[in-house]
Parts: sequence; C-alpha cells; structure tokens
Amino acid sequence: MSKIMNTSKRYLLPFIVAIAASLGSCSSNPTPRNIASISPTPTITPTPNTLSPTPSQSPTKAQIRASSSNVEPVATTPVTPAATTQAAASKTVNVTLYASDAQCQELIPQKVSVPAEEPVKGAVGKIIEQQDTGDFGFAGYRVGVKNGVATVDLRLSPQSKRQLASLSSCEQFALFGSLRKTLTSNAQWNIKEVRFTERGQEIVL
Repeated sequence: MSKIMNTSKRYLLPFIVAIAASLGSCSSNPTPRNIASISPTPTITPTPNTLSPTPSQSPTKAQIRASSSNVEPVATTPVTPAATTQAAASKTVNVTLYASDAQCQELIPQKVSVPAEEPVKGAVGKIIEQQDTGDFGFAGYRVGVKNGVATVDLRLSPQSKRQLASLSSCEQFALFGSLRKTLTSNAQWNIKEVRFTERGQEIVL
C-alpha cells in the first residue's frame, strides 16, 4: 500500500507543477474587462492659425501680374502736322465782300468770314458760289497776287451748259464786278488791279 502511494505521488507531482505554471501564466494576461477599460488616445486635430493670412488675404504673384495686366492704358492722341493744319484752318478773319443787287446796278458791301491763312482765295470762292446756277457753274479757280496785280483763273464745270461768253451784262457785272470790287477794296491785300483768265487764257470783257 505504501508503495502504491509513493508511486502516485511521483506521478501526480509533475502534473500539479504543470497546472500551477499554467495558472500563473494565465493570471499575467489582461482580462477582457481590463482591455475594455483602456480608453483610446484622442486624435489631436490642429486648428488653423487665425493670425496667418488666408489665400484671399494674401494674393499670389500670379494674381498680382494678372491684375496689373488688366489695367487699360490711357489713350493718347499724338499731335500730327495734319491736325495742326486743321486747327490753323479753323481760324477765320472778317473781310468786306461786295455783291450785286437784284437789278445789277449797285455793289452792296457785306462782312463775311474767310480762312485767315488764305483770305483772298476765300473771298473769291464765296463770290463764285453765288454765281453757280443750274446751267452754269465752275469746277474750280485759282488766285495769284503779284506786284499789286491779282489774277483770277476760272475753270468751268464740264456739266455747265453755258460758257463765259454767253453771260449777259447783268451776269458779268455780278461776277466780274463783284470780284474786282472785293479784291481792290480790302486795303490790307494791297491789290490795285484784277485780271481774269480761263484756263490761262485772258478773258476779254
């Protein structure tokens, strides 16, 4: 009997030691309750710095270049010789123009404005315009003054049905009389005599 007990103790002792070791290792592991009690570490989200400028507050270099390119240049008008000539031509002076009355008996003076640069030519042009009718008209004229003598060269229009030679005495007085009186009566021009030509050929009145 004692031999059996000794044999049983010899076999049970290693088994007990193994159970004790197994229980010790199990006690060291955390239980599910302990794992649930551990709270997770909170995630820290960085907040934007209110002092740092936002993209809308601080424009980039590309935006600055784009805004500067949208600026429209101020348009400037250069001064050209043509503009200067036009400004000078707008200046006028008053001269005395003589026009025939309805009965072709008298030349009546009147004040008119002509270009300041070419007053003689302007006065002749106004008289010629008054003589332009439906069947008689001029295509152009030239005026030259030399040594107190003015030469008025007339050029009839190709559409004119009448010629200078066909003018009546009244019409000649209204045209040639007005031109001669006007050119010689304005003392500032120093014209003493007036000659009339048609395309360079002298007109005999």
